[in-house]
Amino acid sequence: MNLSGNAPKSGQKVIVLLSGGVDSVTAFYVALREYSVVCALSFHYGAKHNAQELECARYHASRRGVRHEIISLNFMDRLFKSDLLQSGAGIPEGRYTQENMKSTVVPFRNGIMLSIAGGLAESLGATGLIIAAHSGDHSLYPDCQPAFMHAMNRAIQAGTFEGVSILSPFLNLNKGEIVRLGADLGVDYARTWSCYCGQELHCGKCGTCVERKEAFVQAGVCDPTEYSF
Repeated sequence: MNLSGNAPKSGQKVIVLLSGGVDSVTAFYVALREYSVVCALSFHYGAKHNAQELECARYHASRRGVRHEIISLNFMDRLFKSDLLQSGAGIPEGRYTQENMKSTVVPFRNGIMLSIAGGLAESLGATGLIIAAHSGDHSLYPDCQPAFMHAMNRAIQAGTFEGVSILSPFLNLNKGEIVRLGADLGVDYARTWSCYCGQELHCGKCGTCVERKEAFVQAGVCDPTEYSF
């Protein structure tokens, strides 16, 4: 979905925000099919699961021969309040819709990352930013909501010479639909990471593990993930 309302341009140079999770990895393969991907961009911001996610991001970027940049945002772990970060408390169990899962929100994370991506895009001659925000994120994350994405798109366009725009292909899809799309594209979901706890295996109990399990069931796709529960 092009937030500017324009049709996607074949061959348009884009940057993909690639965390290494299910959604961003799927968006990466969608972008490879529809655009010219000049860079996959990841961030190390002190999340408990950064190491596992970034390993997956490296794998997919390397597999497709795409330039991969990892930018350190260590100040977020030091200054921001979130249980998702190393400096936070334990990861709560339960669904995303439960009130306690709000403690895992990292304030304005997407706003910060998109701002950096906009500057990098301008520097690399890219005019699009692919981010995998989806409909299931909206209720919990203020910076995944359509209103935010549209406002951020306007700001980045106004702040760049070439009018860099945000491309959100999954904004109206749920996670099950994303998994179905990725399966059709041949995405290796065994090489993606979701669990917030940052352990050797997916815990199977935190909100993102529960969401991951349900997405594969909804999509009718075999879940290759090894869970500890």
